[in-house]
Amino acid sequence: MIESLLIANRGEIARRVIRTARRLGVRTIAVHSELDADLPFVAEADEAVDIGAPQAYRNAEAILDAARKTNAAAIHPGYGFLSENADFARAVAAAGLIWVGPPADAIQQMGDKINARNLMSAAGVPVSPGTTTPLAGVAAAVDAAATIGYPVMVKAAAGGGGMGMAAAADEAELRTQYEKVTAFAERMFGDGSVLIERYFPRVRHIEVQILGLADGRVVALGERECSVQRRNQKVAEEAPSPAVTPELRARLLGAAQLAGETVDYRNAGTVECLLDPDSGDFFFLEMNTRLQVEHPITEATLGIDLVEAQLRIASGEDPGFDPAALEITGHALELRVNAEDPKRFLPGPGPVRTWVEPAGDGVRVDAGYAAGTTVTPAYDSLLAKLIVAGPDRDTVLARARAAVAEFRIEGPKNNLPFFAELLDNAEFVAGAYDTGIIGRMRAPATKEGQR
Repeated sequence: MIESLLIANRGEIARRVIRTARRLGVRTIAVHSELDADLPFVAEADEAVDIGAPQAYRNAEAILDAARKTNAAAIHPGYGFLSENADFARAVAAAGLIWVGPPADAIQQMGDKINARNLMSAAGVPVSPGTTTPLAGVAAAVDAAATIGYPVMVKAAAGGGGMGMAAAADEAELRTQYEKVTAFAERMFGDGSVLIERYFPRVRHIEVQILGLADGRVVALGERECSVQRRNQKVAEEAPSPAVTPELRARLLGAAQLAGETVDYRNAGTVECLLDPDSGDFFFLEMNTRLQVEHPITEATLGIDLVEAQLRIASGEDPGFDPAALEITGHALELRVNAEDPKRFLPGPGPVRTWVEPAGDGVRVDAGYAAGTTVTPAYDSLLAKLIVAGPDRDTVLARARAAVAEFRIEGPKNNLPFFAELLDNAEFVAGAYDTGIIGRMRAPATKEGQR
């Protein structure tokens, strides 16, 4: 087992990794920006290093320097920041450190959305109609859309996390969105390459957790439903998906395993798919070459610790469980508690005056903040993850309603009122929702007699 671990991240995921590492007897090192010095993860690590400016979590050299100074044996990147940066993974290995993640080549292959689509298509993984090379300009996009058929999705080839995406219903909208996405991609990712693919107005977002084991095998552990989204970014997830039958699950897991095998995957990753709820057809969307925000619901339904599995695989060991013996038991739901207003989902940072977490059967809170800390606009708005598990979906929904009511956060705006609304929404309660659910929840009420 790894003796010492530097966590190249912040907030709730840093605390999450520290918790498992401590249980395994691994010494933990936190790195933090000047803004984060008072957050819980800094105090909970065995050692902490101030790496300076707010965006220092993206400074590879500063993180590697901290690893050298603290004699870290390994680096866990968490999610976001440098977690899917192939150059950073290579630099970690070149420094003689263990990278707790997939091989750099797999990160690079799957980080380019066009290359990933082409690889998956060649391997036999279902892929939606779309472009196979970077578009040369807006005229090429218009020609491609004429072949694919409207509506289309314009996507940054180097994008991820729901960023750098826009739908277009016709040529005029395509021309506008192409220019916007290209400019955004250049600014955010340093790569203005764009692709387009068929857009499905009514679709469910299903993802599969995979593990590439130290012995070379790739296993698929189960699916998660991620269709509650705002601005193409996930807000709530559940496992297993209410839309997935045993037959569909077998196909999804088989495709995800094939995707991992195609790039010789190791460690934890996620294969994301779009599911047409009418036909039952699904299509590869992307692979996230890291631990997902929503990994706790897979842990809850399988009785495993994915961070422990990551550390064991990176150490050359088995994952700590027999994948063939795992069975999905019960149900789990994760609600992303964000510092944003519950109606328009606009950021609402500020000092945390009150922080009271819920408790009870099946309730888990992975939090990045506490009373007396401050939510700044420099980072993602995630405050905490409320994870609720139980023997069945109805029990989980009831426990989640109680937990949302008990969770008190005063100071920054937060979206707990939205979750209270979601958990009573008839569409969500029935499990018959899709990625348009929030749009329908927020649609203006139609006056009687109007159309």
